[in-house]
Formats: sequence, C-alpha cells, structure tokens
Amino acid sequence: MSNFPILSLVTFMPLAGALFVLMIRDSDPEIVASNARYVALWSSGLNFLVSLYLWFNFDNSTADFQYVEKAEWMPVLGLTYHMGVDGISVLFVLLTTLLTPICILASWDSITDRVQEYMISFLVLETLMVGMFCALDLMVFYIFFEGVLIPMFLIIGIWGGPRRVYSSFKLFLYTLTGSVLMLLAMFAMFIESGTTDITQLLVYNFSEKLQTWLWLAFFASFAVKVPMWPLHTWLPDAHVEAPTAGSVILAGVLLKFGGYGMLRFSLPMFPLASADFTPLIYTLSIIAVIYTSLVALVQEDMKKLIAYSSVAHMGFVTIGVFTTTVQGIEGAIYVMLSHGVVSAALFLLVGVVYDRIHSRKIADYGGLVHRLPAYAMIFMLFMLASVGLPGTGSFVGEFLVLLGVFQVNAWVSALAGLGVILGASYMLYLYRRVVFGKLTNDSLRKITDMSPREWAVFTPLIILTLWMGIYPPSFLDVMHVSVDNLINQVELAQSAAHTLAQSMDVNH
Repeated sequence: MSNFPILSLVTFMPLAGALFVLMIRDSDPEIVASNARYVALWSSGLNFLVSLYLWFNFDNSTADFQYVEKAEWMPVLGLTYHMGVDGISVLFVLLTTLLTPICILASWDSITDRVQEYMISFLVLETLMVGMFCALDLMVFYIFFEGVLIPMFLIIGIWGGPRRVYSSFKLFLYTLTGSVLMLLAMFAMFIESGTTDITQLLVYNFSEKLQTWLWLAFFASFAVKVPMWPLHTWLPDAHVEAPTAGSVILAGVLLKFGGYGMLRFSLPMFPLASADFTPLIYTLSIIAVIYTSLVALVQEDMKKLIAYSSVAHMGFVTIGVFTTTVQGIEGAIYVMLSHGVVSAALFLLVGVVYDRIHSRKIADYGGLVHRLPAYAMIFMLFMLASVGLPGTGSFVGEFLVLLGVFQVNAWVSALAGLGVILGASYMLYLYRRVVFGKLTNDSLRKITDMSPREWAVFTPLIILTLWMGIYPPSFLDVMHVSVDNLINQVELAQSAAHTLAQSMDVNH
C-alpha cells in the first residue's frame, strides 16, 4: 500500500458520508433522522478503523513524514496538495477519528431537530480536522484550519443553548481575527522563501527580525485556539451553549490546534523568536494555570467548571512546548492527548445527567450515587484522571511537563505544580457536591442509570485513559524520534545564531 493515498481516504471518507446523509430522502422525517444517524455512525466508525492502519504501520525509527501524498493543485501560484504525518500529527489524527463516532453516538437521542443537517456538520468537521493535522502545505493547512470554524459555528449556533448565537459569533470573531494575522504571515513567508511547502519551510532560515514578526502573527492565531489567558473568554461561553457533542469536539480536538501549531510552526520555523518570547509564554501560562483554576472553584455550572479546567490544562501544554526539552515537549503532547480523552468524557458525563433532568447547575444535583452507581463510578475515574492520579494518562503528561520545565526553570515548575493542587480542589469539590450527600431533588428520584448506548460511548474512553496511564510507551515511542528531531533543529538554529553574534562582537 506504499502508493495508496491512505491520508486522503482518512481525510475525505467522512465527507463522502456527509454526501450520503445529504441524499437521504423520505416522506417520514423520523426515517430520515434515523438513517442519517446510522450513515454518520458507520462512516465515522469505519474511518476510525481505517485510520488505525496509520498507527499499526507507522515507522517509529524515523522523523520523516510518512504516507506522503503530493499533487499539483495551483501550479501558477506554486501551491501543491501535500499531505503527510509524523510521530506528532499521527496521534492527533487518531484522536480525531476516535472522538467523532463517539460524538455521533452520544447525540443519538439528545438531538431530535434537524438531525440530517447536524450529522452532515459533524462529518464535514471531521474531514477538516483530520486534513489540518495532515496538511504539509501552508495554504492547504490554512484552508482546513479556518474551515473548521464553519461547521463548529453552525453546531453551536443552531443546536446550542439559549445564548447560542452570541457564543457562536464570539468564537468566530475571536478565532478569525487571530487567523487573519497568520494568513498575512504566510504570505510573507511565501514571498521570502518562494515556497508554501511546510517541509521546505522547516529548514529555511528566516532572518531574526522577520522571525519576530512571523512568530507574533502565528501566536495571535494559536493563542486564541489554545486558548491562552487573556484570550480564553470565548471558551466558557462556547462550551456552556454548545450541545454535548459540540463541547466534546471543542475540548477534545479544537483546543489542540494551538498547541499543534506551535509545535509545527512556531518552534521549528522561528526558533530564535521562540527563545526570545519563552518568558512571555511562561508568564501567560502560569497565570492561566492558577487564575482559571481559582475561577473554576467558584463555578455553579458543571460545563463552565470543566471549561475553565481545560484552560488550566492547556497552560501545562504551552509551558511544556517552550521548555525545548524532550520531557517537556513529549509531556505537552501527552497532556493534549490525555486531555482530549478525559475532557471529552467529563463533558459527556454532564450530558448524561443533562439529558435526564435538563440542568447543568451543580446545586440541582447531590446524592447521585444512590440512583446512578455506575455513573458515579465512571465519573470518579475521569475526575481522578483529570487531577492527574497515577495510573491515568494525565499523570504521565503532567509529570513529564513538570520534569522538563524543572530543568529549565525551577520557579515555573513550582508554580505549575500549584495548578495540580488547585485542579484536585475544584474537581473533588465538584464530585462531592454532585455525587455524594443526600438525594434532595425530587426530579432525581426517578432517573435511571447508564443505558447500553451510554456504556458504548464511555467504554473506549475508559480503556484509553487507563492504557495511557499504565503503558505510556505505546504513545511515547511513536512521537519520540520526531520530538528529538524538532529539538535538534531548534538547538542548531539557536547555537548558530549565538556563534554568529559572538563572532560579530569579536570583529567589533
């Protein structure tokens, strides 16, 4: 299968599924909705199985891009359709293809209005997300990167809560503003280097002054996507108003765009600027970790609390990325992957009880363990995973980040460690108020425990969370050579600039 376009298949299979959903016609709306659900589930589920080929046949011994596809697209402008994955991006492709069928299954009963359009939106969203992680051309990357906004805007704006229109426009405007600056930076890179090929740009030496401006332009886009403090205010609104599956994709995949972009562009292409701005990143990240953890402590809405916890966890990611150490960067990637699974599960857990009594207010719960023992057990697992309990994936990622940053700056490591303590505080507080205590709300007395469909939603997430915690080499071995190569690139560029600066000082 060396010449088979496997990446194009994984990228565009959901789009083919969306076209099938679009063609479903029947006089009975219930039949249309049912068929749309099944087509979406089968196409996304099959896509996940196909994407496993990428992992099983991945060569862990090389940092080169694999499964590469290249074809002329707009030769007049020098643009090519160029796709490929390395040890970093392949893991995010798998995360995306896993979460999409889970989201569709989770929406089975809760979405009853415009089901056909909802399923189309999710399948188009999957194509754009996978394409973004596979793209090896600036323009192809940008199209997928920005295209994601359209189906996400619709998912929140049509199927969201009471303030859905406000939240969807806020998400759109925040992310679009940053991305316009990134597009201008891409034009500058093309004019300077004569290419939009990411593999060539990774080894191109931009001048130090140009690197500074390019880094800031890309940072404007990635910082919103992460999101970093103080550009995070769109996230709680978007999460609260989004349907459950929308929150899952938002936290599980879309928040990873910023961290992935920093690893793919900011660090390797602008290494000198990255070194200059590292103190700024550390400062903003520490504020995010501590401030948003404190904000999470006082939340009365379950979704909003988990949304703020996501900002705190992403603070660990940005700290890890800019340590430029193997442990720090591998830890950052691991935190992103683990957070993608754990935060998805936490939002799904909120969705389970919301579907039953239509409330996300913490005060409306209490004593759930008496009616929903299985739910309480699953909630406990993912709550402990969120706080980084040993044996879960979050522990591995956070430990590696703290180890990596400790080698660079012990104070940053200590302050980031404070975020772990605060994280345990707000998650344990949430769990105690929702699950334990007396069952005082009468509407909770008749609710039933987990259904077979809900078990099917949570089982793969439970297995993956424990697998990542118990046997991390399964994932670390895939990314290690690519991370090592990235660090060597950055260090070579920084040492060459340092040597040049010293020789100029001697000549003066």
